[in-house]
Amino acid sequence: MDKEKIEYHIRGLLEAIGEDPDRTGLRETPRRVANMYEEIFEGVQYTNHEIAEMFGKTFDIEYTAQPYLVMKDITVFSYCEHHMALMYDMTVNVAYIPNGRVLGLSKIARICDMAAKRLQLQEKLGSDIAEIIAEAAGTDSVGVKIVGSHSCMTARGIRNVPARTETKTLIGSFKTDRELAALLD
Repeated sequence: MDKEKIEYHIRGLLEAIGEDPDRTGLRETPRRVANMYEEIFEGVQYTNHEIAEMFGKTFDIEYTAQPYLVMKDITVFSYCEHHMALMYDMTVNVAYIPNGRVLGLSKIARICDMAAKRLQLQEKLGSDIAEIIAEAAGTDSVGVKIVGSHSCMTARGIRNVPARTETKTLIGSFKTDRELAALLD
């Protein structure tokens, strides 16, 4: 990430909106924004495959029953690629059918967090999480539900504050089995 370039452009943005980037309250803003962008857009540096490798710690399972794993209410935030507006109060529910091994529980939340650290659409985020979980866990059956608020809807334009967006990404058995898909709710 080119933090110097970010600082330069944030300074120009401040000037473009009529602010004085040299006034006391704004002098360090370009540097602060560059540091923040490095943190909140960390996921841009990695492909889905690389994230699956980073957080792919699994454990063998030693039973014959066909279990499923569900983790709910994982909190993330992201930024929409259309307005660079905050997508917030987002909860992610993930379910998958293990194929002889399970992911470490914290890895599921870490995958969701890292995938969210990109400019994107909520639908793409769900798809990315499902793809990463499928690869990391070695399964072909994953479901992801995301519910969140978008400041491009709540803080500008229509300004409909209570509006929430819900998306579901279903692959494998979750696509054809309604009972499995219902685990996400």
